[in-house]
Amino acid sequence: MTENNKFITGSGGGGGKGGSRKPPTIAEDNLHSKQFATLLDLISEGEIEGFASPSKEGRTKGTTAYLNAAKKDIFLDDTPILGATADSTNPQAVDFNHQNVDFDIRFGTNPQAKMSKVSGSASTFNVGIKVDNGSPITRQLTNNPDLDAVKVTITVPVLQILESDGDIVGNALSFNIQIQYNGGGFTTVHSDTIRGRTGDAYNREYRIALTGAHPVDVRLVKTSVNTTDRNFRDLIWQSYSELEDDTNTYPDCAYTRLRLDSEFFSRIPSRKFRVRGVKVRIPGAGANNSGTPTVDLQTGRIVYPAGYIFNGVMGAAQWTTCPSLILLDLLTNTRYGLGNHIIDSNLDLFSFVTASKFSNELVDDGFGGKEARFACNINIQTSVEAFDVIRTLSGVMRCMAIWSEGALLLTQDSPKDPSYLFTLANVGPEGFSYTGSSLKTRSTVVAVSYFNMDTRDLDYEEVEAEASYKNKYGHHLKRIKALGCTSRGQARRFAKAILFAEQRETEVVTFSVSMESGIVVRPGAIISIADPARSGVRRGGRIASATTTQITVDDSSDTDLSDQNNPKLSVIMPNGTVETKNVTGISGKVITLASALSQEPNSNSVWMLENDTISAQSFRVMSVEENDGIRYGISALAYVDEKYAFIEDGQAIPTQQISVLNLLKSPPTGLSADEVIVLINNQPVSKLIVRWQPVNGVSNYMVNYRFNNNNIVSTISSSPDFEIFNTKVGSYEISVRSLNAALEPSATAATDTFNTIGKTAVPADVTGLTGEPVNDKVIRLRWNLSTDLDVTHGGRVYVRHSPKTDGTGTFSNATDLVKALAGNTTSADVPLLEGEYILKFQDDGGRFSNGEASVIIDLPDNLSSKLIQTRREDLDVPKFQGTKTDVAFDATTNSLNLIGGGLFDDIGGTIAGTLDDVASVDDLGGIKPLGTYEFGGTAGGTFLDLGGVFTLDLKRHFLTEAFFPSNLIDSRRLAFPTTGTFDGDTATQVNAEMLVAVTQDNPNSGSPTYKPFQTFANGQYKGRGFKFKVNLTSNDPDQDIRVFQLGYTASMQRRTEQSSAVTASGAGAKSITFQNAFFVGTANTEGGVNSSLPSVGINAQNMQSGDFFEVSNVSGTGFTVHFKNSSNASVDRNFTYQAVGFGKAS
Repeated sequence: MTENNKFITGSGGGGGKGGSRKPPTIAEDNLHSKQFATLLDLISEGEIEGFASPSKEGRTKGTTAYLNAAKKDIFLDDTPILGATADSTNPQAVDFNHQNVDFDIRFGTNPQAKMSKVSGSASTFNVGIKVDNGSPITRQLTNNPDLDAVKVTITVPVLQILESDGDIVGNALSFNIQIQYNGGGFTTVHSDTIRGRTGDAYNREYRIALTGAHPVDVRLVKTSVNTTDRNFRDLIWQSYSELEDDTNTYPDCAYTRLRLDSEFFSRIPSRKFRVRGVKVRIPGAGANNSGTPTVDLQTGRIVYPAGYIFNGVMGAAQWTTCPSLILLDLLTNTRYGLGNHIIDSNLDLFSFVTASKFSNELVDDGFGGKEARFACNINIQTSVEAFDVIRTLSGVMRCMAIWSEGALLLTQDSPKDPSYLFTLANVGPEGFSYTGSSLKTRSTVVAVSYFNMDTRDLDYEEVEAEASYKNKYGHHLKRIKALGCTSRGQARRFAKAILFAEQRETEVVTFSVSMESGIVVRPGAIISIADPARSGVRRGGRIASATTTQITVDDSSDTDLSDQNNPKLSVIMPNGTVETKNVTGISGKVITLASALSQEPNSNSVWMLENDTISAQSFRVMSVEENDGIRYGISALAYVDEKYAFIEDGQAIPTQQISVLNLLKSPPTGLSADEVIVLINNQPVSKLIVRWQPVNGVSNYMVNYRFNNNNIVSTISSSPDFEIFNTKVGSYEISVRSLNAALEPSATAATDTFNTIGKTAVPADVTGLTGEPVNDKVIRLRWNLSTDLDVTHGGRVYVRHSPKTDGTGTFSNATDLVKALAGNTTSADVPLLEGEYILKFQDDGGRFSNGEASVIIDLPDNLSSKLIQTRREDLDVPKFQGTKTDVAFDATTNSLNLIGGGLFDDIGGTIAGTLDDVASVDDLGGIKPLGTYEFGGTAGGTFLDLGGVFTLDLKRHFLTEAFFPSNLIDSRRLAFPTTGTFDGDTATQVNAEMLVAVTQDNPNSGSPTYKPFQTFANGQYKGRGFKFKVNLTSNDPDQDIRVFQLGYTASMQRRTEQSSAVTASGAGAKSITFQNAFFVGTANTEGGVNSSLPSVGINAQNMQSGDFFEVSNVSGTGFTVHFKNSSNASVDRNFTYQAVGFGKAS
């Protein structure tokens, strides 16, 4: 059980008034334990110049002023230890942003002194004893001569005073640290008084350097009074540590030591050092007393004396920001570079110094000042591939590092004159090939990041392309890091260089060369290219012969050798260099120079001519690759010499004229046109081919044309000709202008008007017509292929026949012998008829050739055939008695022709005019399109009945004539010019066709079945009865056709039948039946019934003397033979027979 104590506060008791008291106060606990952290930071491999501020102030290394100034370049948590404006020789407390920071530095020399106050090892011993006033505590250190210091750690448990009124306030504690060397008596080496208040343990440590001999005693003496009930200030010696400092000197390493007080840093801060880095070799004294380069200590720029000539010897190492010499140091330093593999003899030191001179030239920084063109401030902290380091540092100064002739050299993107010339004369047969970058990869805004030394952080400099370029390609931002760049001006120039390259140096040319050029040209070289395919003119080639003042070139006929507009000539000299001289005159192939060359160029060397209107194009060689030991491939990037003034000074880029292709051209001359018919997709098409004389340097022409004043059609032609398809009858107005490479038309045009007929021209006549009888029934006609495409593709060949043999047959009075043949036909087998074969071509528009080709066939009489019947409808009285449908007999012309389609009642109605206006009553209303005439096939005089089924030879009689029944202007129905001319009109839109039908039935049966009508061509037909028909057709109501002759001649071939075996007659009359019956005549055939009995011959065998035979009862089907002896008695004999007659019954 515990007792509860109660405290009561309040006013006085006893009912009286009591006083009040203020609450006690407690002072702030303002003491914090104090310990120290020592930090070593490696700054660099190799000797460095040191910190920037003391170098700029000219402070001497090792002095307090230097160390103070260096604190301006040490940033703890991005804040400098000492303010930038502080006096380095006497800084004030308020000048420090960080208190109680101890600092030292080693610069990376070899050798160099060790750094003090850097513990290498420490042995700590606990004490833990309270120290009272008058009772000091002593400890003796280990007898170790290597000890450099002792660290004493004290603890104050509580430091405060309790006032009588209850307030708690701070207190003070004083003590001394004393050292005794080798018993020589104690000496106070550190006195300290701790003031403030702490309610908990407060620690503090002290580092005491040891300077005397052992043994060493350390004593802690409390000089303040001891603690009382209200006065708390106990002192406890917590521990001590025996320290051995780090003895390493770290030669060739630049590093710093920072000792930080934990009272001011709750953690280890971030650290940044603004230093001037490794010293590198710079060029030494120049040749010919041309001076010695120095370094501007304010900027690190190397200052080269005017006219400095490098003699190949490098001088002492100094700090510089020159990227060329920094790269040289990395390549040759044996500690942190490639010096174990590369020495000076492996390097082209002259190229490094050349790059250094260009890099250190002063240019406008863009903000009113001047600075080196290229400066490099870089901290390489990681191990990287050597090639990457070389490439990266080379890029800082726009260089390429290449290995050539056993040495590494730098080639820099700097202003240079061309060192070699290329024309089509000294490159491979494939010429020059050009490629460009994609428009999508071209930036219009570039943001370059660089390290801002003021903010000590990355910053960005953004540059936009020209407004016209940005408007064209839009907003395309590229972000890029400028390595080693700490200048806003340099970052800005870097951005402008990128924009310039992506705008004007995007084109790459590739070509091949022989060993002559391949072993001379190196990457980075500037070359001039005169490409006639691009410039539009030839202004380069090979030298035929030369002196120092006159050059005779290889060709002048195909070369633009102009002595106008300030011409200048460049030639490749015997040593491989290029010399350029002004030209004073040109005569033929000879070019005269204004001043002499250094020596005569070799014959077959290369020349190039330029002037103010046409310049060669410059390129920077990017690579040279050996292909087969003989040929070399070169790749080069477009190069603009004026870009440096643009990038650094903002000067405008002058326009360089590299081609005449963009100049306005002269108009074409010699404009002409031809109209032809051609095949397109196997169809004949008319076209107008327009031609003109080509203009030199012109690849495209603008052609404008219009037909019959219609709308103008405009098109571009890439050749000196143009074709207009599907021409029509009319006129074409045509104008042609030359276009330059920018597709700008010439100021004037070549113009002319051409009349065309389209496909209205009639085809050429048939030529080369011949006839070759194949047999007695067929003839083979041959002719030449038509020369007109609209005949051979889609046209026709018409083969007609006229029975006339006197040469008066015409296409219009002949009839189609076969169906129209394809236009590409050159032969045809047709029936062999006596008369005239007449041929015409017809094009795909239905137009016939004007003339006609014919061949006449006059057949001899066939003596071996039997005339069966001849029918002539035109010789009957009255004529043409057959069945007529839309045809009529015209007694005036004794012919059969089509009739008109109108009636008298139609006059004044569908037929305009009056009866007096009708030219021909027979043709009233226009000719009928089809009419027929049929004859034969019914019993009577016109009936052809063979009495049985026989094979019959039929030959037609068919003579026609096409005509215009009313060849008067008033009677023409079709509009002009369809009617054609009137003199010698030829009607070609009509035709007549003769047909035949056969039956094997008895035509007198009353219901014979005829086969369908077929075209009647001379030949053999099998049947008993025959009937005939004529079809008259007209495709033009103004054209008709007459039939003057119509009929046929029927005949049968002579036939012989022999017995197939020996027959015995027997003792009596022997009846023989023919294998096939013979035709013997009928009532309506020539000669009548039995007018053509066969003749029978007997070949008797085994006959005896006096034997004979009798032949009787001969008919179309057989005969009887009877053998008898001399006594007239019947005998049996063997025989064969032979019957000769006409026809062969089926």
